Amino acid sequence: MKLFKGIVFFAFLMIWNTSLTAQELSSPKEFLGYEIGTQFSRHHQVVDYFKLVAEQSPNVELSQYGETNERRPLYLAYVSSEKNLKDLESIRMNNLAHAGLVDQAAKNLGITVVWLSYNVHGNEASSSEAAMKTVHQLITEKQDWLENTVVIMDPCVNPDGRDRYINWYNEVKSTPYNAHLDSKEHHEGWPGGRPNHYLFDLNRDWAWLSQVESQQRIAVYNKWMPQVHVDFHEQGINEPYYFAPAAEPFHEVITDWQRDFQTAIGRNHAKYFDKEGWLYFTRERFDLFYPSYGDTYPTYMGAIGMTYEQGGHSRGGLGVINSEGETLTLIDRVDHHTTTGLSTVEMASTNASKLVSEFEKFFATTNGTYKNFVLSSKDQDKIEKLTDLLDKHEIKYAYAKGGAVKGYNYSQSKEGRIAVAKNDLVVSINQPKGKMVKVLFEPQATLSDSLTYDITAWALPYAYGIDAAATSMPVQTQSAKPNSTETTDASSTYGYVAKWNNLKDATFLSQMMNEGMVVRFTERSFQQNGKTYAPGTLIILKRDNLSFDDFDAKLKGIAKSNGRSLEAVSTGFSDKGVDFGAYNVKRLNKQRIALLSGEGTSSYSFGEIWHFFETQLKYPITIIDTDYVSSVDLSKYDVLIMPNGYYGTSGMDQVKEFARGGGTVIAIGNALNSFNEKTGFSLKRKSLDYSDGPNLKPFTTQERESISNLITGAVFKANLDPTHPLAFGYGDAYFSLKLSGSSYELLTNGGINAGYFPSGAESVSGFAGFKAAEQVPNSLLFGEESFGRGSIIYMVDNPLFRSFWENGKLFMANAVFMCNSDKVRL
Repeated sequence: MKLFKGIVFFAFLMIWNTSLTAQELSSPKEFLGYEIGTQFSRHHQVVDYFKLVAEQSPNVELSQYGETNERRPLYLAYVSSEKNLKDLESIRMNNLAHAGLVDQAAKNLGITVVWLSYNVHGNEASSSEAAMKTVHQLITEKQDWLENTVVIMDPCVNPDGRDRYINWYNEVKSTPYNAHLDSKEHHEGWPGGRPNHYLFDLNRDWAWLSQVESQQRIAVYNKWMPQVHVDFHEQGINEPYYFAPAAEPFHEVITDWQRDFQTAIGRNHAKYFDKEGWLYFTRERFDLFYPSYGDTYPTYMGAIGMTYEQGGHSRGGLGVINSEGETLTLIDRVDHHTTTGLSTVEMASTNASKLVSEFEKFFATTNGTYKNFVLSSKDQDKIEKLTDLLDKHEIKYAYAKGGAVKGYNYSQSKEGRIAVAKNDLVVSINQPKGKMVKVLFEPQATLSDSLTYDITAWALPYAYGIDAAATSMPVQTQSAKPNSTETTDASSTYGYVAKWNNLKDATFLSQMMNEGMVVRFTERSFQQNGKTYAPGTLIILKRDNLSFDDFDAKLKGIAKSNGRSLEAVSTGFSDKGVDFGAYNVKRLNKQRIALLSGEGTSSYSFGEIWHFFETQLKYPITIIDTDYVSSVDLSKYDVLIMPNGYYGTSGMDQVKEFARGGGTVIAIGNALNSFNEKTGFSLKRKSLDYSDGPNLKPFTTQERESISNLITGAVFKANLDPTHPLAFGYGDAYFSLKLSGSSYELLTNGGINAGYFPSGAESVSGFAGFKAAEQVPNSLLFGEESFGRGSIIYMVDNPLFRSFWENGKLFMANAVFMCNSDKVRL
């Protein structure tokens, strides 16, 4: 009997073990209840599958690294051998030691790190499906590769965008799916699932870190610094698969090894694609230049950074008939992404030691014309804003002892001798991340090919509005204590004044208004106690705020929370300039702002404005869709913002009536077309008519020839009228990022050219097609034109572009608060 019981127990144990083993190998199909590619999985299902795999397999660890604006979790899966996962922290520190980023000797264990990022664009949805299939195959079929490789998988970089697309698709799709392109399921509406909650393109935010997803991801990325990074994407339905090597231009900091290994990986992918008869292409379209992509940022941080593009995108659905009459299915798309993902891990494992040694060499030296970048500003807030970005990227900096250097003067766009003040910021390329420093700070990046995929200028001194010098000379540095904010007290306080120089000042104003405080500003300079205050200076008077019993303490608390300094004044009588009761000292209205969204508007431009007001200025706005704006009583608002877009005629009568009644309309980018050469407006677009007679140029050269008419992102120096409220806080010059070949004539008939490009203006950084560049001199940048009791503010260049052109943001605050501030809506 005992023997029988023992046999039964043993049999039960064997069954239990067999069951457990099967459970540990649960496939996506077994978990989801459908074959991968036959349905779209919502984000929570993708996460739940990775949680299940992490519970079942000793080869997977899952860690939450953040959360989206819509509270969806962000996860990383660490996939490797059981031994490696037990020693994960040691491997991580060793990896950082190879890059010289920690103070310990690197032990070359021959273990390489591969980071795979899926679904950065929400409606390029096949890659998160592929992530589930990839992790399952890695731990069931490819475990040998994991002996010397740590694979970090981000199964969905953009959960908010993914679910926006998946939820829409599941609502409208036919059952079974309809593959004909005319079907609604292949025509995603505005704004689409591509961007995140605030409608930002997360694939262009790696360097600028404007979004919470990017900030949280980079914090972990810099703790690992992988040798290989892949960003999985999708493109048009008629495109074959794209994989490395990338197209020119390659930035000059990219090493021969990085180029060569991209090619080696591409050849390995081709081996698998050839076997299946799948079409693909390489070395076209997707270059390695703009630093804020998911392939370039890792490349400039020492990795083999690559973009993989599968045909499909939002038009793909579960299946779609392409231009060749073939049906492209989600199953196909998943298989292709799974194949390249596995092939990448295979190549990393096969070449682990070489990857690590070349990674180490990347960080050992940085060559460049300039060795140090010296940055200075009268407004310390701008320096602090820049150092905050550098801190997020873990880039080192110091402060100058003083002296002078020879080098390139950014503000004057020429070489010369530049004075260096004590505590000027110094960023050197002589550090492990020196190559990234060079990329982000150099005044002019070298282009091997002018046909690029994105903007060609982004130098941080221009973007942050900071005076800078690039020098090959050594600069003596020291530690510096940060400037502290303070409030000066007067024996008998009449009120307080505060500067107006940057976005932090505007956020301070916003909070005061939200708290119900009355604030004034001056349109003219004044002097008190020997100190001169510039136009735009904020004035907060006790007599305006008698409703606050604790006014002084309340105001000082708001100032402290915003890091602002206040200066107390004992009188409204100025030594020079305007007194506080003068006509040119005006009360600021608590503006009621409407922002247009929806069809006709650029979702990106709308998102930039929405994000600006909601997360940076922290000031309320009302979002109104273009499809019902004609039925809205706009007289309830003071300001109407038109994002970049193509509006047609719908709703324009209401917009004009709004301005005629005293409202301020702010038009950005292509929204200016709504006023171009229209009755009552002097705005006129410059002509780009370059007729050369019959077109006899070879067909293959015409794409390249066409770029002469384009400016896709180059910096031009503009003149500002510092007496106009639009330019308060800026001075008389501004470096603008031009994003278009469109130029407009200077305003006439009483229109005010608050910012313009002078005669002889030319690109100081980045590429501009020669025909388009010829139109920039003597053209409008920012202007204001009266219309009835209100006005139209024209912004030819977008000052909020991708939220990284920090020095442009105050223009929006000026346009909202300081223009037409004395006008009352009818």
